[in-house]
Amino acid sequence: MAPTLSARAAHLEPSPIREILAVVDRPGMISFAGGLPSPATFADFEVSLPDRDCLQYGPTEGEPALRAAIAGTLCERGLACAPEQVLVLAGSQQGIDLASKLFIDPGTPVAVESPTYLAALQVFRFFGARLVEYGAGALGALASTSTPPRLVYALPTFRNPTGDATAPADRDALAAACDRADATLLEDDPYHDLAYEAVDRIPVAARLERASWIYQGSFSKTLAPGLRLGYLAASPDLFPKLARAKQAADLHSSRLAQRLVLDRIVAPAWNERLRDLAAGYRRRRDRFDAALSRHFGELAAWNRPAGGLFFWLELTGAPALDTRTLLPRAIDEGVAFMPGEPFFASRPQACGALRLNFSHADEDDIERGLQKLSAIVRARQTEFRVGERGAQHEGHVVASVGSAGASGGRRASPPEHGRVRESSSRSGSSAA
Repeated sequence: MAPTLSARAAHLEPSPIREILAVVDRPGMISFAGGLPSPATFADFEVSLPDRDCLQYGPTEGEPALRAAIAGTLCERGLACAPEQVLVLAGSQQGIDLASKLFIDPGTPVAVESPTYLAALQVFRFFGARLVEYGAGALGALASTSTPPRLVYALPTFRNPTGDATAPADRDALAAACDRADATLLEDDPYHDLAYEAVDRIPVAARLERASWIYQGSFSKTLAPGLRLGYLAASPDLFPKLARAKQAADLHSSRLAQRLVLDRIVAPAWNERLRDLAAGYRRRRDRFDAALSRHFGELAAWNRPAGGLFFWLELTGAPALDTRTLLPRAIDEGVAFMPGEPFFASRPQACGALRLNFSHADEDDIERGLQKLSAIVRARQTEFRVGERGAQHEGHVVASVGSAGASGGRRASPPEHGRVRESSSRSGSSAA
């Protein structure tokens, strides 16, 4: 007899990226799928404990010295923050979970960018959020809706999946919209230090005048993801509740991991490491961009990201392909990538876009992988055109772009200027 689960358990959906990553360890597999940092960038840790305190239980909020170091970094970024406002996390993903526990009831409106980080969508849906997509031109509309969002989730600096950096004017507009709507801002900034061009990276949270805020970051990209250590800072009205939610979740983050991170970020060589890290990834980005031009120049459009770890490719031609249909062929050919559809709260039938990570594969694998992937895209586009002409020849009515059951679908573009688009968390789950 099956156990009786909570109503919330019905919203537990698998993570498409975690399912794809389950196959990338196959021999010979070239992965552009996950946001995997290059193993060559992982810090070399020499574990020597001056005392054994870090093996004992510790404070929920985190080690005081680490909290002070993080607060100092955030002040340098322009966000006024005291150590008492910093909470050390078991990875920044935990911050999304804690914020969701604090703010989301079934049906709570949560505003998200379009497209946005798919693992955040997974958490918001689990708690039953009513997702509202917004684009740069619709920020002001957030405050004027009949039910303004309770929480606004944003990745303004090198957004996952697009790599975009939000312009200063749009950062100001987002802050003003949160102030007017009295909506709490959850600002996710895991790629802040991976900057390859000069862009505005001052947090949106620093621009707020009245609204509450949560700002979070990670050490996964600058040290090593296996540490599972991140942090959040929050406005004083929210911090005690977030700390209690953390306490109820796992008591505290690993004290040993905190010690390893602290030793690194207070060392004199830390800033030099960050500069070298960004320079190395900039070279990888440029090599990947050149390879894309060779293999996808006539197949897709993209912007060279000013930071982060991803390229966002929009395939040319209409109607848009469901890029999820390309994935099984790609896996069979030894190439993994991330389809674009799961990054949209609206769950489009097809968006004609794919996310490619440039940080993990080496130069030879990049060349071979993109060559294989471009051939798969060309073959699928040819099949689609042939099938479409065949349907027309037989006199069948070709389904309009975006209708259910069509081979293609509407292009999932950001909401129109001045408008927001709602998406229920209880619609059908998207395929991986």
